[in-house]
Amino acid sequence: MVERSSELRRTLPALIASIPITIVFFAVLGIVLTAAGPNGLDLTDEQTSSWIAVLYGFPTLIALVLTVRYRQPLLITGNIFAIIFFVSLGDQLGFPELAGASMLAGAIVLAAAVFGVTGRIAAWIPAPIVNGLIAGAVMPFVVNVFTSLSTTQEGVRIPYEVPLMVGSALLAYLVSQRVFGTRVPPILPAFLAGLLVAALTGQLGAFPSSFTLPGLEVVRPSFTWTAIATATPVLVALLTVQSNIPSIVYMRSQGFSPPERVLDVVSGAGTVLGSFFGPIAVSLALPPVLLTAGPGAGTPSLRYRSVYLPVAAGLLIAVFATVAADLAVLVPSTLLLAMAGLALIGALVGALKEITNGPLVLGPIFAFAVALSDMTLFGLGPFFWSLVIGAGVSLLLEREGWSRLRAETAGSDEQAGRGVPPEG
Repeated sequence: MVERSSELRRTLPALIASIPITIVFFAVLGIVLTAAGPNGLDLTDEQTSSWIAVLYGFPTLIALVLTVRYRQPLLITGNIFAIIFFVSLGDQLGFPELAGASMLAGAIVLAAAVFGVTGRIAAWIPAPIVNGLIAGAVMPFVVNVFTSLSTTQEGVRIPYEVPLMVGSALLAYLVSQRVFGTRVPPILPAFLAGLLVAALTGQLGAFPSSFTLPGLEVVRPSFTWTAIATATPVLVALLTVQSNIPSIVYMRSQGFSPPERVLDVVSGAGTVLGSFFGPIAVSLALPPVLLTAGPGAGTPSLRYRSVYLPVAAGLLIAVFATVAADLAVLVPSTLLLAMAGLALIGALVGALKEITNGPLVLGPIFAFAVALSDMTLFGLGPFFWSLVIGAGVSLLLEREGWSRLRAETAGSDEQAGRGVPPEG
């Protein structure tokens, strides 16, 4: 009994560190449902529940296997930034086209991992440029929070209940930040406050009355030049530059030896396989890794246990994916969109910090501005041109910073190949 109590005390920091991640897993459902809804990909209930089941269940099963095998906190997820990207493209590309683009991205990452050239590919897609694109993709969702506070839109009067609901959620978000700090993810009290006001003002729909296991709807990926040029380079960058590479570097700084090539192979192969059921990007995710592998998770040898609670949450969401899909009927779409915006504030802040820290600044700012625009040339949308123009500006005007970034990435890749952890 004493031994069990001692073991629980040793494990407790890991469990506490994983609670915010678990809550965010549930909060991200709002973004997925926004992507699947009539304002995005316009999926059927069956397609939505199948996509949710794969987005949550497939990566967390991989995470469980890798964590148990290597006794390291290897929390593989369905990349949140990729989901945001899919939402942003929902009115331009169809579900099968996005699945095809993500499948090709996974194949590129897989081939790069097999041949050991992941770092070389990443060197040609600088992280600051990718962060500029992400900031541009995220900004409209955050702006929409405040648009939802309007009492009139395009000359049409909005019932007071709607801005009251969103305003309550925003106020709860800010108060939570002030009172609880990082101890409680502010998106949780924001969502609860929004739900409470929605219930009191009669805006909630019917609660799901039945439960069935989700069926897996196979998608026939469509490979179009527009989708490939618009989405595939961004997804490759998200899988490598934005996710796996910095996550692995951070884990090494904490004394871990993550199996880099295995992770890249799993990331690429998992993305290819998962894309048969809808667009997905399977990877490590830096924000959760900072919690699961960081000092707050307790004794280094036990930090891998911080993965178990998020894995359980991911599998739970996957099993109850049909009910999760019904939330689009239960919860007002305006509240879901507002929750998506509030949930993405942290991502926006992080991306803006990265694009202003250097050594590249002009290119990322151009990438940010283009991603925010409605620019379309030769049938290709703003996200493609965001990468092209941002990278072109940095290559032309910030050559020294570009060279420095390439050298750092190549050095990290060379050290990884020799199994040497980076300095610092």
